[in-house]
Amino acid sequence: MASKLHQLQSKASQASQFVAKHGSAYYKQLLENNKQHIVEPATVEKCQELSKQLFYTRLASIPGRYEAFWKELDGVKQIWKNRKELKVEDAGLAALFGIELYAWFCVGEIAGRGFTFTGYYP
Repeated sequence: MASKLHQLQSKASQASQFVAKHGSAYYKQLLENNKQHIVEPATVEKCQELSKQLFYTRLASIPGRYEAFWKELDGVKQIWKNRKELKVEDAGLAALFGIELYAWFCVGEIAGRGFTFTGYYP
């Protein structure tokens, strides 16, 4: 166990050194590649304006997303009506998708608790 801890510390040290050496260059390159998205001058007023634009743009997109949701739901209803014609592969894919969703839910719950497991601890 102590050797694994030493290996982990060594890897963390190497990663830290790599970030210290290359982090600044990566940051500069990232800003340079995305300079078309940077608003100059960066003032509080401009940030508030952009925040409002984002909020109201998202708000305006709700009707389109609402319509898409109902179309998707109608498609699921149609599949359910014709479930006797459903292939085994499609049913297996749907089951796998459901299991994956449940697994992500469980992982999300664990992450939300700070990666702790609840239950009896002797």
